[in-house]
Amino acid sequence: MNKSTILLLLLSLLIAGGLSFYQYFYKAKNNSKLNLFLALLRFLSLFGILLLLINPIITRNTLETIKPPLAIVVDNSGSIEVLDASKKALDLYAAIMANGPLKEKFDIQSYRFDSEFLSSKEFDFKGTQTNLDGISKGLKNRNRNSTFPIILLTDGNQTTGNDYVYSFDPTNKVFPVILGDTTKVVDLKITRLNVNKYAFYKNKFPVEVFLSYSGNQKLSADFTISQGNSVLTKQSVSFSSSKRTAVLNVLLPANKIGSQTFKATVTGDEKEKNTYNNTKNFAVEVIDQKTNIALVTAINHPDVGALKRSIESNAQRKVTVFKPNTFSSLKEYDIFILYQPTRAFKPIFEENKSAGTSTFIISGTSTDFSFLNQEQSTLIFKMSNQKENYLAGFNAQFNLFAIDNIGFETFPPLENAFGKIEVKEDASILLSSKIRTMDTNSPLLVYAENKGKRSAFLLGENIWKWRLQSHLNTQSFAEFDVFMDKTIQYLASSSSKKALVVNHESFYNSGDAIEISAQYFNKNYEFDEKARLTIIVTNTGTKQTKNYDLLKGNNFYKVNLDGLDAGTYNFFVKELNSNTSYSSHFEILDFDREKQFVNPDSEKLNQLAMQTEGTVYFPDQVYVLIKSLLEDDNYKTIEKNKVTRSPLIDWTLLLILIVSLLATEWFVRKYNGLL
Repeated sequence: MNKSTILLLLLSLLIAGGLSFYQYFYKAKNNSKLNLFLALLRFLSLFGILLLLINPIITRNTLETIKPPLAIVVDNSGSIEVLDASKKALDLYAAIMANGPLKEKFDIQSYRFDSEFLSSKEFDFKGTQTNLDGISKGLKNRNRNSTFPIILLTDGNQTTGNDYVYSFDPTNKVFPVILGDTTKVVDLKITRLNVNKYAFYKNKFPVEVFLSYSGNQKLSADFTISQGNSVLTKQSVSFSSSKRTAVLNVLLPANKIGSQTFKATVTGDEKEKNTYNNTKNFAVEVIDQKTNIALVTAINHPDVGALKRSIESNAQRKVTVFKPNTFSSLKEYDIFILYQPTRAFKPIFEENKSAGTSTFIISGTSTDFSFLNQEQSTLIFKMSNQKENYLAGFNAQFNLFAIDNIGFETFPPLENAFGKIEVKEDASILLSSKIRTMDTNSPLLVYAENKGKRSAFLLGENIWKWRLQSHLNTQSFAEFDVFMDKTIQYLASSSSKKALVVNHESFYNSGDAIEISAQYFNKNYEFDEKARLTIIVTNTGTKQTKNYDLLKGNNFYKVNLDGLDAGTYNFFVKELNSNTSYSSHFEILDFDREKQFVNPDSEKLNQLAMQTEGTVYFPDQVYVLIKSLLEDDNYKTIEKNKVTRSPLIDWTLLLILIVSLLATEWFVRKYNGLL
């Protein structure tokens, strides 16, 4: 306190004492014990009020002891159980936590990790993933601006996340205690298997397999891929002390539509400790992209044969040629190619107004353009009876889909009626037309979409010459056929908008995050934030059913289905307000990453210890570890003098005391008839 505060306090004592003396002695002229008691009450209450008005700052010094943290981090993943090290891990943890000198020197913190890093003192070793990379970030968040040692009880086998060797802070020493038997044993393993999620029906899809071998002897192994009881491929592989890995590439046939499950297996001559990692299940979704196309023409022309051969170069396309008067049903076909339509095509146009099937209209010298103006609204034809040859000009800004310029400017001209063609609706022009070197400002090949119905227009006949010229240029029909296939692909793709859109995979691996997301749109195709989505999941084998609600995120709804057993599941998503629904299925493959290991990764743990200037220990060296921590002078207890400054007005007890003194004085005066 400064001098002015002390003077004010002395003045307060004089004022409180003077007022009390004046009221109970000078004015009353009575020196009884009662007046002396009342004067004391009045003096204390007045002095307390004056203290609050002066509000002096009270300073207190407190000695605070800060111990350095010691992080005990235990691997809670399933691989600890697989390596028969769970009991040893619990014993080591108990020995460290119960050590008295260690508790006296350090502030011991207990953590566990598998896929997540948590503060915990309980361990079940059932984690389905191991992420050592997340430990460092978690410890930094809990011990900011501190230098501390880390005891890491783990086998060092990581299944997810970045490389953990360089993720730890080098200023914090890491002392890994290796769990599991480090004795090298013979082990064949499918390290990795790469395969596309989707394949096309009646095609072949590639599978890339990485095999590894742990052992010093020569070993012959058989690698097979099977589906059910059928072996699809079998290969022999040899390993030795100098050849410990092998990469196999296999082509498998996609002969069945839907989700197809396969099993890859590698077996050797010698007995192995762990055979679980010899097998890996995988699945591929086989898609039937078969497109049925009706080519309707009233005339015979070389273009018809060229179009059919070009389109059917893709085995997933089938073209059937019809005359307009023999065509009966639209439902069987995905695309109509209307070659030089005339009024004979009117029934097809009329029926397609309700069917909404995509069309590819090709005009020429036999086309009835007046009829075309009546039946479609994308282009307006103002044509004469004269004929003209039109060259192509490629539009490099075309972005409706990816397409390369295959030399369209060098192709022979297409023949069409002379006139002007205007684009009325929104459309994308791939090729514009030229007469010799003069641009006509009219399209030659144009794509459009109206209310979900897609259409394309090729404005000229003799496209067979283009296919032939492409072959002369490249000695192959491939470039032209790819160009035509992309046009068919554009027309075959559905662009209709659904109210309920659900995103999910066809299959998942056991232990992976199983998330299904959905979007629900109102009639204006705006994301509906008030939707109520629920999902019913049924195991097709056990018939067990589970219900979940989808939780709203940022412009999507999501549900997490982690914890489901391996098997095939049907699911049904429903929006409760509108009863809009979606149903599908997925499969969970039996694959446990934590069962892939036969030894701890001591090499990586040694690298981690060296990177942080720590030391690797084995379970029987735990007391050596404890002794080294106790003798390490880098970790010392710090004593801090904590100064607390608080104003007197914050003292609630002083206010209560003043009120109590005034109340006591009033009751005493009332009881003795002095009021």
